[in-house]
Amino acid sequence: MNKAQLFEQIRKKESYLCVGLDTDINKIPAHLLKEKDPVFEFNKQIIDVTHKLCVAYKPNIAFYEALGPKGWESLAKTLEYIPKDIFTIADAKRGDIGNTSKLYAKAFFESMDFDSITVAPYMGVDSVTPFLEFEGKWVILLVHTSNVGAQDFQLMAEGSTGKMLFEMVIEKSQTWATSEQLMFVVGATQADKIGQIRKLAPDNFFLVPGVGAQGGDLEAVSREGMNSQCGLLVNSSRGIIYASNGQDFAVKAKEAAKKVQLEMGTYLQKYM
Repeated sequence: MNKAQLFEQIRKKESYLCVGLDTDINKIPAHLLKEKDPVFEFNKQIIDVTHKLCVAYKPNIAFYEALGPKGWESLAKTLEYIPKDIFTIADAKRGDIGNTSKLYAKAFFESMDFDSITVAPYMGVDSVTPFLEFEGKWVILLVHTSNVGAQDFQLMAEGSTGKMLFEMVIEKSQTWATSEQLMFVVGATQADKIGQIRKLAPDNFFLVPGVGAQGGDLEAVSREGMNSQCGLLVNSSRGIIYASNGQDFAVKAKEAAKKVQLEMGTYLQKYM
């Protein structure tokens, strides 16, 4: 999916919602455990009720890897079930030396056919470019995350310029790829930084986790981060998929997603 197609979906649905499929076998409703594939059945019902309200799905790969071969099977079935006009993100946070990155890219872009993958930039250009060699696929680079430990490195300032590490990563990485292939992860709980980051990357899409259960402010994110093509994919995971742990989980997930989508429609009109 290219940038124009993604923006068209945002306009069509009046939404820039990404639903995080962080499906924990220990948290899904108990009645699903009798199913042959409880994880897929949970994901299937979530997709059924949210696909008209969101423009992206983001499976967190760790939740599937932890289940071994059965988890990979659930992931493959989930990916196949997602409608083809919805953007898919492998939240895998890969990033290794070139040859290893090539195999990671092949796994997620060829074997599984995700549209994008999250990548850690710490090892530099040769660990990222293998992912950029796949036409029509996206790299979503971790630059400013919302976890407590982000301050350990991301906010370190370089002595002569005063630029923080995350700023240098944004500037340097834009020499590797254009905004047609490169996105950035920017935590929603750091809304005060999103406007600053938007100035550094005016045309790139941002994947913004942390809205919902983690307390991020959707209006602040939208006001500070939106550009003329929206430029935002705002993720909500627990706040939607675990809106209920009972037999009504899908109904409650739809209600939660609809609430976010309606709010997003307002901000698209106000800030774009």
